[in-house]
Amino acid sequence: MKARYLFPQDYMADPSANVFNGKIYVYPSHDWDSGAAFDDDGGHFEMKDYHVLSIDGDPMTGKVTDHGVILDLPDIPWAGRQMWDNDVVEKNGKYYLIFSCKDKNDVFHLGVAVADRPEGPFKAQPDPIRGSYSIDPCVFKDDDGEAYVYFGGIWGGQLQWYKDNKALKNEYLPSGKEDPIPSRVARLTDDCLQFAEEPKPVIIIDENGKKLTADDPHRFFEASWMHKYNGKYYFSYSTGDTHLLCYAVGDNPYGPFTYKGVILEPVVGWTTHHSIIEFKGKWYLFHHDCVPSNDVTWLRSLKVMPLEYDDKGNIITMKSE
Repeated sequence: MKARYLFPQDYMADPSANVFNGKIYVYPSHDWDSGAAFDDDGGHFEMKDYHVLSIDGDPMTGKVTDHGVILDLPDIPWAGRQMWDNDVVEKNGKYYLIFSCKDKNDVFHLGVAVADRPEGPFKAQPDPIRGSYSIDPCVFKDDDGEAYVYFGGIWGGQLQWYKDNKALKNEYLPSGKEDPIPSRVARLTDDCLQFAEEPKPVIIIDENGKKLTADDPHRFFEASWMHKYNGKYYFSYSTGDTHLLCYAVGDNPYGPFTYKGVILEPVVGWTTHHSIIEFKGKWYLFHHDCVPSNDVTWLRSLKVMPLEYDDKGNIITMKSE
């Protein structure tokens, strides 16, 4: 089945899909034509607000509603610019928007905004999460109710500025057979406002138990996502400059995760960013590309398509058409 363009009326990207109260809600970032020149660090991605979309029924055919702005840049006390990827988790009857944004010194952090409904509006906390850095948060609530945030992105996402949760004097990008820069994971406090622990590296290994190397085309770059299938933890991510969506499987939220394969072949655009959910017994992959804007670096559009597993639990590789 071909992918569906979810909301062709506007340019949006980085869809974080969730099921709340029996309905799908999609929390994207919001592209707009800033007029800034393209650069490898994403300086042209000057997104300045968040919307939420809801889908009535089947995501391949159901009506999509834009509920408008749920958080605006001027309403975030600590923010400077560039509201990038976000995700939402429900906990104790409240909805927590975990988002990435640059502070007034152009350093990315994760922030939290809270609402009473999945449609928002969300009210931002006065300060970012203590000890947070980089971009692309995914918030995963496990079966026991504990919530974990996975985050990190290289190049424009600034993850190469840090090691062991401390800022480096000079950024460092590994190469060759060195260990790659990993995503991070941290359990959240019960109120979802802070890290409950120091972030830990998300280690991806091959079938022989060895870490993927920095020159492996399947190593992590950005866009972490976590879901469970048949009791296993599926960590999926974008490889960035090798233009793939890949996944690895583990036995707990922290890993290590064994690399399994490619979810999605390269799309039109520099890279893609995704989420995976189950809805009424079927699985779906949400992602984006740049086909409608006819521009491979900018102005992205949301897509959704069915996702399938084989009888061993492997995700069947797809091509977005």
